[in-house]
Amino acid sequence: MPVVELPFREGYVRSIIYVSLYVSGTAVVLSTLFSIPVAIVMGFTDFPGKQFVKSIINTGMGFPSVVVGLLVLFVVSNQGPLGPLELIFTREAMIMSQFVLATPPITAISLAAITSVSDNVRDAARALGGTRLDVALVVIKEARYGIATAILAGFGRAISEVGSVLIVGGNITSASGISKTRTLTTAIQLEARQGQYDTAMLLGAVLLVLVLTVNAVVVRFGDGGAMNR
Repeated sequence: MPVVELPFREGYVRSIIYVSLYVSGTAVVLSTLFSIPVAIVMGFTDFPGKQFVKSIINTGMGFPSVVVGLLVLFVVSNQGPLGPLELIFTREAMIMSQFVLATPPITAISLAAITSVSDNVRDAARALGGTRLDVALVVIKEARYGIATAILAGFGRAISEVGSVLIVGGNITSASGISKTRTLTTAIQLEARQGQYDTAMLLGAVLLVLVLTVNAVVVRFGDGGAMNR
């Protein structure tokens, strides 16, 4: 007999943590691969409508998550363009919604980090005979701590999301209680609504540890960047 009787089935919490990290991690990796090149292009070039694009990105940082969930649900539903792929209530649909949510903060913060690099750095790189690519690499190196902060901010937005993943994922578990599309946030909502406060508190503690870990990494990168300046 176990020393402490846990208020849930064996493997329940572990599977929820896995789904949360898998969905959020994948979404942030894909968002990073998209957002960083966009931020670099916007940071080094001028084009018509640039300010409009920046305003859209900044607006996206506060875009309601439930609206994102509804849009993704329409796209993957039977009537949507991706209906034949049968992505509704899957982890792939959840990744899509978190990708949409994580992309604006990663892009905006990365762009701010790149544009905040002093012009003296660019001028020095050019004076040393650097090509346009060399100058860009020097600026990106100077902005790397801000870019890392952007990625971690996107992860924090994704891992704490509840509205959109609940809509497109369905908060589903198997008959044995193992999570299929249930994440930490959706599980906390469900357990609290059912009066299972001990389980909800445990899941909340796990989520809090993950968020604090992300914040600690952000502070570590920030301190490192300050020390190297």
